[in-house]
Amino acid sequence: YHNRLYRAAQFVSEMPNLELVQLTSFGCGLDAVTADQVDEIFRAKNRMYTLIKIDEGSNLGAVRIRIRSLIAAVKERRRSKSKVEIKGSAYKRVVFTKEMKYTHTIIGPQMSPIHFRILQKAFAGAGYKFVVLDAVDPKAVDTGLKYVNNDACYPSILVAGQMISALESGKYDLDKTSLIITQTGGGCRATNYIGFIRRALVDAGWGNIPVLSLSAQGFEKNPGFKITLGLLHRLIKAIMVGDLLMRVLYRTRPYEAVPGSANQLYEKWNAIAEQQAASLSIHKYNKLMKNIVKEFDELPLKPIKKPRVGVVGEILVKFHPTANNQIVETIEREGAECIMPDLADFFFYSFATGIFRHEELAFPKSTERNAKLFVWFLELYRKNMKKYLRKSKRFEAPSTIYDLMKGVNDIVQFGNITGEGWFLTAEMVELIKEGAPSIACVQPFACLPNHVTGKGMIKELRRRFPNANISAIDYDPGSSEVNQLNRLKLLLSNAPIGKHPDENADGLIKMKDGSLVKPEIRLSEGSSFTDTDPSGM
Repeated sequence: YHNRLYRAAQFVSEMPNLELVQLTSFGCGLDAVTADQVDEIFRAKNRMYTLIKIDEGSNLGAVRIRIRSLIAAVKERRRSKSKVEIKGSAYKRVVFTKEMKYTHTIIGPQMSPIHFRILQKAFAGAGYKFVVLDAVDPKAVDTGLKYVNNDACYPSILVAGQMISALESGKYDLDKTSLIITQTGGGCRATNYIGFIRRALVDAGWGNIPVLSLSAQGFEKNPGFKITLGLLHRLIKAIMVGDLLMRVLYRTRPYEAVPGSANQLYEKWNAIAEQQAASLSIHKYNKLMKNIVKEFDELPLKPIKKPRVGVVGEILVKFHPTANNQIVETIEREGAECIMPDLADFFFYSFATGIFRHEELAFPKSTERNAKLFVWFLELYRKNMKKYLRKSKRFEAPSTIYDLMKGVNDIVQFGNITGEGWFLTAEMVELIKEGAPSIACVQPFACLPNHVTGKGMIKELRRRFPNANISAIDYDPGSSEVNQLNRLKLLLSNAPIGKHPDENADGLIKMKDGSLVKPEIRLSEGSSFTDTDPSGM
């Protein structure tokens, strides 16, 4: 539809006797992208672009005024017979050259602090001057709203705002700075982050700054930036180690016997992981994961039981502390344990969609074969991690993507592959089955795919799993932080007690002196949940 719209805009802009009025539905994600593009086409020809939003609450009187204003402007233009300067609307991409690899600092946006600290070192190990922006940057949202279409989704506003804020900070030589952003190639607006950023750069007067596309499909070629096998190897290792650190840290921190000890242990192993990020050694990689599990398995914990709350949703809002208003910190502060599914699972999901494409959409057999090959290849990187986690006394190993698919096979169709798609539903089902029925489903306001496979699935999940306690929380620049916190507190107030990391089959915890004790039950503040077994057994 958008390609037809652009062709229509190009045609109308060249015909003096035609005008274009675009009608959009409030909340339709694509319109935030198409509106900017059509506006650029018309501005290049010095023509007027009229965009009217139509929904059930629209004021038709305001629509009439817009149309009358357009007609009046057209008549005035014809009377004045003014000549206009015609410019091209095509965008000329700035290429990242081989020379730039050695002179430019590449700035990447923040998404998941635990993972991106290691990823930054992985890029550095491949010879790039790579910088990941700070995890918390309140100014980024305001900057994003200034330069990005405000109807765009929250993540695109936040990402573009982060980057423009960094350039405005004065920390970087703008003649020797480049930006990098991932590009999925799907129907989600995440595919258009790169377009939003480039437009923002032009509007800010920095159109000379290269923006690199990081995509598995290789949409854009840059002589100075290539995903080599060595870099790919380092990046995969960084993601897997980040997942492991996140898993063991979040599992132990709410119960730590010595305040701050879990974070201290995390910082120790994160520093070691950063040092090894440039290494290609598989032996060091496996040894690192083994030692991380071992030391977190031995971290002294209090014999207490708390509610466990899973967090799922749109990938950036789920992991980014600024985007989700510090949801992990809030959950722990309110007296619960946060469970964050692995980042790597999103990549497993992305590859696994090839199976459906072949079976149902007539894609060639090679699509399915490649999908299974990529899944197998990624699993090699966490094969030993799973082994160490299974041998531990506190931690659980992640499920395979095929297990996740089985869990939602009769709930949601695998054709839902825009955004997080069926994977979002699968994460919720997996959390419920693992004994964490309390789930915060977070997404940007008006994120249409996630409203289908997130919010849209809650009723069915509650029907199938009566103990499911799921709350959908929207995040947006204009969303009330108080409202988000209240929804989270309501979720916590109904959250049942989870299993302690050291709890045995009888519900007892073995202390250092060998004695067995019943863990103390601690519900979240203001909880209305009644434990059916006060003994903790």
